[in-house]
Amino acid sequence: MNYMVCIDDTDMPGTRGTGWLVEDLCNILAAEKLAVPSAISRHQLFVHKDIPYTSHNSAMGFEMSLAPQDYDAVMSLMQTFLETRTEKGSDPGLCVARISDALDAGTLAAFGKAAKNRVLTKSDAYSLAARTGIHLTEHGGTGQGVVGALAGIGLRLSGNDGRYRGWFHLGRPGDIVSVGALCEYPFVDALVTCDGNDLPLDTQVMMGSEKTKTVRMGHRQVIVVAPCKDPACPGIAYRTITKKEAKQY
Repeated sequence: MNYMVCIDDTDMPGTRGTGWLVEDLCNILAAEKLAVPSAISRHQLFVHKDIPYTSHNSAMGFEMSLAPQDYDAVMSLMQTFLETRTEKGSDPGLCVARISDALDAGTLAAFGKAAKNRVLTKSDAYSLAARTGIHLTEHGGTGQGVVGALAGIGLRLSGNDGRYRGWFHLGRPGDIVSVGALCEYPFVDALVTCDGNDLPLDTQVMMGSEKTKTVRMGHRQVIVVAPCKDPACPGIAYRTITKKEAKQY
């Protein structure tokens, strides 16, 4: 059985962010052999004075596969983890959706997209969770994080939102590397242009001046490239994007 999980609002100023906590949770699930978690993605939500957030208002999501008989143990572990490991003063929310043909991914994705552009309420979130039959619970504080947790599920389900946690050293700045060589890494499904077109495996790209970030596009973990205008690399049409450019995902 495969599930999608999203968590929001677990930190406070001066503490480790939600991404670190979700990574710890995934490591525990794997160590306990209760579930096999996927890479974690970060989803940017609306920044507004009426929305409480710590720094950037983003939710963290991942997928997990598990045996049906382990579901209750996994849910209990995740809820206890949030209630004991989140920072005092935070408002953590947890959303878990079973991935199946019956899941109303379109409606959930629409909620996620709305949460990137306007203020949504806990009532909005709980109403949608009830209609779509997915798990949504709060685990401290005001529980306002349920809005971001549900929105993150929708955005990850959309397949075209978010950037994956972690930066990768895949070559020195200025190195010329083939798409095929980069796709040999288990966390790189493809190299794509900014408008979503895949590059052929024999295409040569220039590694940018910074570490490489992967993003979620077409339900895949990909490296995005931009036109290369470096005169030192004639004939090379593309380069990996910068940290600043990656922030749009």
